[in-house]
Amino acid sequence: MILFGEIYFFVWLIILLIPAVILGVMQKPIRYYGFAATVAFIILACMDDVKGIIYLILYCLWQFALTRALLKIQNTRGRDKRIFRLFLLLSLAPLIIFKISGVMGQSIFSFMGISYLTFKSVQIIIEIYDELIEDIGTFDFMYFLLFFPSISSGPIDRSRRFTEDIHTLNAKTDYLELVGTGIFKIFHGIVYKFVLASICYQGMTYLGAYKEWWSHLSYMYCYGFYLFFDFAGYSLMAIGTSYILGVRTPENFNKPFISVDIKEFWDRWHITLSHWFRDFVFSRFMMASIRGKWFKNKLTGASIGFMINMTLMGIWHGLDLSYIMYGVYHGILLSVTEVYQKKSKFYKKNKKKKWYKLISWFITFNLVMFGFFIFSGRLLKII
Repeated sequence: MILFGEIYFFVWLIILLIPAVILGVMQKPIRYYGFAATVAFIILACMDDVKGIIYLILYCLWQFALTRALLKIQNTRGRDKRIFRLFLLLSLAPLIIFKISGVMGQSIFSFMGISYLTFKSVQIIIEIYDELIEDIGTFDFMYFLLFFPSISSGPIDRSRRFTEDIHTLNAKTDYLELVGTGIFKIFHGIVYKFVLASICYQGMTYLGAYKEWWSHLSYMYCYGFYLFFDFAGYSLMAIGTSYILGVRTPENFNKPFISVDIKEFWDRWHITLSHWFRDFVFSRFMMASIRGKWFKNKLTGASIGFMINMTLMGIWHGLDLSYIMYGVYHGILLSVTEVYQKKSKFYKKNKKKKWYKLISWFITFNLVMFGFFIFSGRLLKII
């Protein structure tokens, strides 16, 4: 069974969400039933992959053991950067093994949602070190990690926000409003994923079937819109389902194609991913570079930070050359944009004018679409 991908799933979704709605209307905690439903959906989705279920269980136990060990060490010995780095590496190890083994031709430690579960696990490790998390219970940890609406493709939630939601008992009227919004988002996502994304996919198939320049151009735009409607549709359905379970999973897309520069685009596209990298990679790099006085000025540091940040994001998608090129490409765009906006008098003089915003939007839109063309792997086939 494919989560949010087939009729079979939606039949089970309706069946298993009805008790959650009843509990919410009765103003009873939903979290325990939500966890049971999560386990049920994981079993249904992985019935043909027993090895994957075993790996998933081992992964959760491994990450929980790391969390408890780091909490204990930090509570007794205080913060230690070397220990933190070791635990960070150990938390990342399963994903690293999976990615490298995939390139070698035989994926090791492969299971549903490993990439997105790693974001959650690493976030907890980092925030324990930052002393933002002083403790996390077994149930809260496991539910956060496995929460089925977002397990395979996000959105990427934060543990403290998620824990607060599952322990909040909403008033009946508030919960019914949440359910109404959730149902709307689910249907909105269905239209995106199964109607609009399908139309764009057909465009990719027919218009992109030739070797002429116009075919590559048609494929580029169709693929970009297909990627948006498919992923944004999935995200909407995941968020809507979360709402019905009493969890306000954060939004993942906010009209990304109206962005007037590439920085704004990454504030609107796959928001939970870009903000995760911003908070836990870029910002930490910038703070370390400022404290260590690594660069002559902040602009140089920011440019290098963008390159590191986006290259890592590309590698996270996979070790295929197209993904790495995609990350480097966006790192260059963000770095150039940062320098231009900080140094250009022309930009500062005209940035609020309508004609400038229109031209800036047009350039940004096409740069974004070319980035998706790189991501698709088709560029490498025609070079």
